[in-house]
Amino acid sequence: MKRPSDGDFQWRAGNRVELLENGEAFFARAFQAIAGARHEVMVETFILFEDKVGKRLHGLLIEAAQRGVQVDVLVDGYGSPHFSDGYLAALTDAGVRLRAFDPQRPVLGMRLHIFRRMHRKLLVVDGELAFVGGINYSADHLADFGPEAKQDYAVELRGPIVADIRSFAKTALASRGTGEPWRAAQTPEAVPAAGDAQVMFALRDNRRHRSTIEREYRRAIRSARREVIIANAYFFPGYWFLRDLRRAARRGVKVTLLFQGEPDMPVVLVAARALYRHMVDAGINLHEYCEKPFHGKVALVDDDWATVGSSNLDPLSLALNLEANVFVRDEAFVRELRARLQVLLTNHCRTVDPAQVPRRRWWQWLTRPLLFHVLRHFPSWAGWLPAHAPRTALLQPAGDAGATADGAEKPG
Repeated sequence: MKRPSDGDFQWRAGNRVELLENGEAFFARAFQAIAGARHEVMVETFILFEDKVGKRLHGLLIEAAQRGVQVDVLVDGYGSPHFSDGYLAALTDAGVRLRAFDPQRPVLGMRLHIFRRMHRKLLVVDGELAFVGGINYSADHLADFGPEAKQDYAVELRGPIVADIRSFAKTALASRGTGEPWRAAQTPEAVPAAGDAQVMFALRDNRRHRSTIEREYRRAIRSARREVIIANAYFFPGYWFLRDLRRAARRGVKVTLLFQGEPDMPVVLVAARALYRHMVDAGINLHEYCEKPFHGKVALVDDDWATVGSSNLDPLSLALNLEANVFVRDEAFVRELRARLQVLLTNHCRTVDPAQVPRRRWWQWLTRPLLFHVLRHFPSWAGWLPAHAPRTALLQPAGDAGATADGAEKPG
């Protein structure tokens, strides 16, 4: 059966998809791929820190460039605001091209440019292997970081879908990472089949693809027959998304949501809890993950649909940030993801008791319609903010004149 798609994005058959949980699994595979690169390495990440993970990546990128591999890295100017001159100089000297998306000078020591971030996490090696997910290059994705270590996921991909991801990454580099005038080719670059999974690579940007990821989520929820599990770090979606979840639960689908119970930002839990009464009244099962900060962005529907990526289900990801997810049709992959999430639900989560969720007070009958009015219209309102034009800058050590702007995006 032909799978519906966004139009610009295509389901590709013949892929192998492997789930990678937390930094231990992801860094081992990603670093192995970079170490074996022969021709090309392209990295996009929201955060790159000069900690033990960032230094290991730094060394591998330099080694790759020195053996003739073309290496391009794009980081976000808000998520990765500081690099030492030594760190930059070694990359520059080796021929690695490191760019920052929308770098801005701090105001009174504070970073204020929080909107329209480049939040994608992609790695493509030699056009044969790709990684997509939510894991940044920072030590807080490793268990030995301590109680603040993040729980998160990525996928390793082989097969025809890699051509789409590589094509997008090349286009993003050509446009200096700012705009994405890209769509999946009807006849993609030939990459041999590697497995049985159907996969679609999809973006959210501020031009052509403003709601692609949200639409694919909602399409799957509306078609659910038995089960929906969503595990997402920042959950405050729009009105229509919540409506689809409630309708699924009311027609007998088991809807399970996993949120942060020990969030890195307390306001995240406050926002999610504002929706609890609305959800439990429809029969949705709520769980708060309390082992450590939850940073994942994954979901599954029934036995043959799943997604892993960078997109949260909150206003920043759904209406402002540049995001990338993969959607997977593969029963074996869905079984594995379900099993991993079930471990969290059983052993590390606090189940929200509907009887303990406060009933609506009289004044909430007035404020709740206002809340959902805001949720319904926020994506269109957000398109007006901010007015500045994001750009990228080629990062260089201070002795080489520092960051040099090399691209700009038109507002909108």
